[in-house]
Amino acid sequence: MPFTGDAWGMPAQTDPSQPTTSQPTPQQEEPEISRHADGTPSARSVQVAQAAGLAPEAVADPGTLPAEARSAIPLQQDGGAEQGESGLTVAIAFVANLVIAVAKSGAALLTGSASMVAEAAHSWADTGNEIFLVVAQRRSRRPPEPGHPLGFGREAYVWSLFAAMGLFVAGGAVSITHGVQELFAEEGGGDYLIGYIVLAVSFVLEGTSFLQSARQARKEAASMNRDLIEHVLETSDPTLRAVFAEDSAALGGIVIAALGLALHQTTGEAAFDAVGSILVGVLLGLVALVLIGRNRQFLIGQEADPQVRSATVRALLALPEVDRITKLRVEVVGPRMVTVVGDVDIVGDESESQVAVRLRAVEAKLMASPAVVHAVLSLSAPDEPSLTVDAAPRLAG
Repeated sequence: MPFTGDAWGMPAQTDPSQPTTSQPTPQQEEPEISRHADGTPSARSVQVAQAAGLAPEAVADPGTLPAEARSAIPLQQDGGAEQGESGLTVAIAFVANLVIAVAKSGAALLTGSASMVAEAAHSWADTGNEIFLVVAQRRSRRPPEPGHPLGFGREAYVWSLFAAMGLFVAGGAVSITHGVQELFAEEGGGDYLIGYIVLAVSFVLEGTSFLQSARQARKEAASMNRDLIEHVLETSDPTLRAVFAEDSAALGGIVIAALGLALHQTTGEAAFDAVGSILVGVLLGLVALVLIGRNRQFLIGQEADPQVRSATVRALLALPEVDRITKLRVEVVGPRMVTVVGDVDIVGDESESQVAVRLRAVEAKLMASPAVVHAVLSLSAPDEPSLTVDAAPRLAG
């Protein structure tokens, strides 16, 4: 699929008032300089140059790269959604779950419904989980530092893992345990109307939160040629995945709780209500296990989407310094953050020291994108097969 925008699919964030200079030679196109209006290098240039071991003046802004490279790679995986979009999704989910948790707790006391108790436990678990997700977003955005050259992006998966475990324990386990206890308890009853009203209001609030997460996921999925569910499972943004999954489970849990309450009222058998609580717990447990598994995979090392990897090959081959690529690994190290490690063949036949400087310059060009936290390139061996644009190896000619 074609990608548009800067080197990683987003409009280049450059200021027209900040001039850039370029001094290309017939043998080599030097990286353009990123400067403020007063002539000093930009903060981004300084940061990237330090990471690449170059002078700030040697670092190009994304907007100064060749057009082929600018259009090749999506800046942020999953369609380039802004971090603020995920923040809004989490904020809406937190407010909705807090209101719902208070309402369900009151309804559980008035009705004595086991299903309502399970739903209250579920909503309190979701409310606490949103706090974990806020922490995940904030801590994962910290910039790289000497002790953490790859940044702190993976912290998002650590805190999201805590949230998933909370959903499993506080939501699933509590609901199942309470349901089993109610199977052997004395039959009780209560004000069913209050239960129905609370469940109806909860469905509307949960639906609002779900629509926000679905809207964000659908927009990103379309840009990556994925369907909605596939994108939610594959996205590198754990907060979006968590909110979407929790809201989906919440809507399903409300339906189960309403059925259990209705059957209890109609038949007088409290077992239906207890079974409803157990089913809600099983649903939450399954969702939590999926979330735990996905966070674990990103924590131990998840390669970027094949589209992103292929686009990285296109961007590298578009650079005048690069003749061919023989190895490439693009690994996710946080929400919409990647590292690039590979072997390339540099154009020309220069001395070792000159080639090393040119390799650092290519790395700096990649790292000019906010999505590339770190890039490490080595020289290819003459007999190593080359990677084509579709990332399939072919023998060097």
